[in-house]
Order: sequence, then C-alpha cells, then structure tokens
Amino acid sequence: MPHTAKPSVLPYLDLHPEVAAALDAGRAVVALESTIISHGMPFPQNVEMARGVEDVVRAHGAVPATIAVLGGRLKVGLTPEELHLLATDKGVDKISTRDLPVTVALGRHGATTVASTMRIAALAGIRVFATGGTGGVHRGAGDTMDVSADLLELARTDVCVVSAGVKSILDIGLTLEVLETQGVPAITLGNEEFPAFYSRSSGFRSPLSVATPDEAARVLRAKWALGLSGGVLLANPVPEADEIPAAEMATHIDRALADMDARGLTGKDTTPYLLGRIVELTEGRSLVTNIALVRHNAAVAAQVAVAYAGLTAEG
Repeated sequence: MPHTAKPSVLPYLDLHPEVAAALDAGRAVVALESTIISHGMPFPQNVEMARGVEDVVRAHGAVPATIAVLGGRLKVGLTPEELHLLATDKGVDKISTRDLPVTVALGRHGATTVASTMRIAALAGIRVFATGGTGGVHRGAGDTMDVSADLLELARTDVCVVSAGVKSILDIGLTLEVLETQGVPAITLGNEEFPAFYSRSSGFRSPLSVATPDEAARVLRAKWALGLSGGVLLANPVPEADEIPAAEMATHIDRALADMDARGLTGKDTTPYLLGRIVELTEGRSLVTNIALVRHNAAVAAQVAVAYAGLTAEG
C-alpha cells in the first residue's frame, strides 16, 4: 500500500529512499524515536544503540525509519551522519507534538518524543512504532497536572506503539485509567500483568492481552477497519534475564524523585533527569536494561509490522 502523506505535508517531509521504497511497495516499516538518542543515553552508547536497533528491525524483516527533525525538515529514516549528529550535538531540542511548528518554521534540530514520532510516522503512512517506554501520568499529577502528551497522541493518531509499558517513574495506575478514558487499547503481549519498563511486574493487571505478534496485527487491522481512530499501546515486557526486579527499582526511583524535587525540576526536564539519575543509582544496570528492552521492542514491532503488511496485502 503506497504511503499516504498529505500533499500539504510533502514540502516538509523527507523520506529516506529505503523507507520510501518500502512504503510504496507495501512492505513493513517500523518507526523509531530519536529522543532516546539525544536525551536518553550518553554517547557513544546512544549511537551504538540506535544503529543496533535498526539492525534488529531489519533482521526481523522490516525497514527501520528513525524519525527526527533536522534543519526544520521532518526526517523519516536517517543517514549514519544524521544519527551521529543527534547523538553528539548538544543543541538538539527535545520536541513533542506542540513543538513541531516552531521547530520546522525556524529550521531547528529536534529529537522526537513518542508523541511527535507518532505524528510524523502517521504523516508518512507508517503504522507501527517501537520505543523504550511511553510517557504517562506523572506522580503527583493531582497537583501539577503533569500528563504526558503521549497519552493524547495515542488517543488520536493511528499508530501502534510497542513499548515495555509506561516508564516506571510514572503513576502506572492513573496512566491506565487515562488510556481507558481515551479509548486506547492497552494490550500486553504474552502476559496478564502490565509491565513496568525496567521490570516485568507493575502490580497492575493488564486491561487486555494477546499471545503473539500475529494476534496484535489482527487487532490493529480490526480496530482501524471498524473506524475506531487512534492508536494502540502494545506493552512488551522486558525479557526476564534483563529485568531489574520491581522492588529494587522502587527504591532507586524514590531516591531519584527526591533528588529531582530538591533540584526543583519540572516539565520536560524531569524524565531525562530521572532516567540519568537512575543510571547513576543502579551503577549502570538500568542503562543495560534500557538497551535490552529497546532491542526487544524493536524485534516485536518488526514482527507486528510484517504481519500487518501481510494482512493489508490480503485486502
């Protein structure tokens, strides 16, 4: 099925030739975010991770499309030089959907969050997106009203997001409530319990579950064929060998949150700080787990994308 970017978007959109050819041929493509490269991991692990994740997608039969905004251009699929720029340039902004018009209009560089990656992927005609963990309702949101734009984007953009659940630094219970209110299927792959990013266990039962990537692809086809707009969150638990147990993580998260409050950090600065502080508190173990779960999500996303492309080709 050819890609379906609107004519009004085309002047701003740059498709890598490999991605464009795959979309035009109806082959499987998996979107990948860039915030994890610019703001989620230190150099050189970030660029090594990005290249490795693209290799994982290819190994499972799909084409990777890492997404960013460079010089005001919506980039869908990056060259090695562009990946290196994202991994090393301290002037790259972290941008969500609200930031896209300014970043494009002023010709800036931007690393895309889950929300903005979803939006650009949808503009390019990509249906499946792999990330580490999605945003959600922050702890203490009753006072701060800090709710990630990822949740609203999931409610309105037709993309399946494969992640290891929502980040464990968030209020997972309230996040699941918001997803339910927004009509977003939160589906766990191969488990009845919703995962907690670094850990397979969150203490919350998953609202929905599927057994295989093929089943997940059938869910996507049915959802959009029924005219139910919006995305799907496919939670893919971190492999057991790579997880950090939930009880251990809770101690580190509480310490990181206390340190963040002492610094007075708010808004979009909170998540990068917390993830970086947790790397310090776990003496690097959380970074190893983060890389492992991103690679695992990429593999599953590729399998879902291949299965979905096959269903689409059948008509």
